[in-house]
Amino acid sequence: MPRRPSQSTLALAAVTLSSLMFGLEISSVPVILPTLERTLGADFVQLQWVMNAYTIAVATVLMAAGALADRFGRKRLFLIGVVAFGLTSLVCGITHDVAVLIGARFLQGVAGGVMLICQVAILSHQFQDARARSSAFAWWGVIFGIGLGFGPIIGSGIVAVAGWEWVFLVHVALALLTFTLGLIGVRESKDPLASRLDITGILTLSTAVLTLTAFITEGPRLGFTSPLALAILATSVVGLIAFVVVERRVAHPMFDFSVFRSPAFSGALVGAVGMNLSFWPLIIYLPIWFQAGLGFSPIGVGLALLLYTLPTLIAPPLAERLSLRFGPGLVIPLGLFIIGAGLIAMRLSLEMPGAGWLLLAPGLLLAGAGLGFTNTPVTNTATGAVSSDRAGMASGMDMSARMITLAINIAVMGAILFNGVLNHLKGSVIATAVDLHLAAERISAGNLQSGVATNLARETLSHGFALVMIYGGIGCWILTAASAVIFRKRRVADHQQKCSSQTV
Repeated sequence: MPRRPSQSTLALAAVTLSSLMFGLEISSVPVILPTLERTLGADFVQLQWVMNAYTIAVATVLMAAGALADRFGRKRLFLIGVVAFGLTSLVCGITHDVAVLIGARFLQGVAGGVMLICQVAILSHQFQDARARSSAFAWWGVIFGIGLGFGPIIGSGIVAVAGWEWVFLVHVALALLTFTLGLIGVRESKDPLASRLDITGILTLSTAVLTLTAFITEGPRLGFTSPLALAILATSVVGLIAFVVVERRVAHPMFDFSVFRSPAFSGALVGAVGMNLSFWPLIIYLPIWFQAGLGFSPIGVGLALLLYTLPTLIAPPLAERLSLRFGPGLVIPLGLFIIGAGLIAMRLSLEMPGAGWLLLAPGLLLAGAGLGFTNTPVTNTATGAVSSDRAGMASGMDMSARMITLAINIAVMGAILFNGVLNHLKGSVIATAVDLHLAAERISAGNLQSGVATNLARETLSHGFALVMIYGGIGCWILTAASAVIFRKRRVADHQQKCSSQTV
């Protein structure tokens, strides 16, 4: 008679399933964006919001969810998050209204952020033995990585077999299974010393991020110098200033700026920003180029993105060994440099005749390998740079920095793509009967039937993507230098401390 799974095994299954769902909703949804443009009539800005609503919501809720889970119970909040994720996924799958889809994606991101922040706390409490905990976190990392890495091909397969709706609807069944496993397996835990919720900090930071993203995303449509756009930008600046002031004055800030005095923490956080300035926002737009620019089928798009994401699962073990031997001060900047090199290689492939799999593959693989070198050393270094009682706060800052940077750079890359397409059209189209602004929006969204010749539309799309890849590559290289300089300060400080101790 087979042995029944233990309570902890059921808890691990619930946590890893929720991490799979979270990862899939980041990496599988981009492959359906061209389909949403055709079937729902979504314009380019709406496609940006379909992705960014999720990431902004995750960034907004992370720190608040951690405090709520500590106070009211990790299991309780986790199960609420799973139910909410399933319900919002259902709404995403059955709606055919873009505005409703964007709103549901925001609520789905709130639920995803709640699940994400509870996962680590549940595993830490459920698995007290060091070996069991290590194994549990390894499984969690592998399944999370599968969701992120294989999301594009999974999403493409679902679209090909059942339609875009099932990219969301599949989570209804997964959420039901996760809830059942979590209800049975997860043990409740709280923090009796949980600090008060930093509501003012949450509201000011959320306002700053949301309005800055809105300014960048809606700027081309409103006009960046229009009164409304400038008012949105001013709101963002005021929100950011208020956030800094509040966090320096409250007794228990969610962002303790004193940790930036640690060069290791600061260098790692620069690495987190670099990954989410370049690699992750680009994955949102690559399906548009693959389908409209290169003529790939949905499955072809998934396979191409698999080249981009698969190295992120293979490279981390080597990165960890190198980090132990040479230190994160070498590995993190190296990873960022390789990501930048991958994006520049992809940019160069656009100039070569017959652009396709063979020309794209080196850049895709390089960028993925660079992310694999950077990702886990960043997290380990950020949490290891502070005392153990502040590791949760450091982890929250790391994750928040990633999601905020991702949200902002989805908007930035979209603005660069649109303006690159628009400016190229202005220099190429003589006929005034064409609404160039509308044509640029359609081309940027992957619709080459935009009122101009198809060859010209494809050429302008290529021009826009060239600028996006340059931005990602050069930006990543700049942050490579910044991270290296910060880590060098740590080595100098360590050397001076060693010399001082030897003198004494």
